Amino acid sequence: MKHIATFLLLAAACFAQSPLACNLKALTPAERQHHAALGRKLRAAAAEVKELPNGLSFRISSSLRLTELADWVEAERKCCPFLDFTVKLECEGGPVELALTGREGVKQFLLEEFGKKSASAPGGEL
Repeated sequence: MKHIATFLLLAAACFAQSPLACNLKALTPAERQHHAALGRKLRAAAAEVKELPNGLSFRISSSLRLTELADWVEAERKCCPFLDFTVKLECEGGPVELALTGREGVKQFLLEEFGKKSASAPGGEL
């Protein structure tokens, strides 16, 4: 019986969800500084913001390199592990789209962090 209880606790831990809050200790001070600089570039490159059923989508202008977007996503994944990231690259050099989505509560979190700052560009750390 003891082994079953241990197994159930371990299984519950594997399926536990992280809180809907940024982990400010996930990045070193140097990483945070680089992430913030990329966030400013990303904000400037956000040509359009759309609400999705479970998050937000940003159309990114070509002023932001894909490597910069990838660096931002990599760091953001560390501090906000509850987010799902989708990068869509359209053919023929079309627009780049970044979607931030997730479970229940994520859209509201994103609206509070990014959506209310501007109708056309996200704010916060983005």
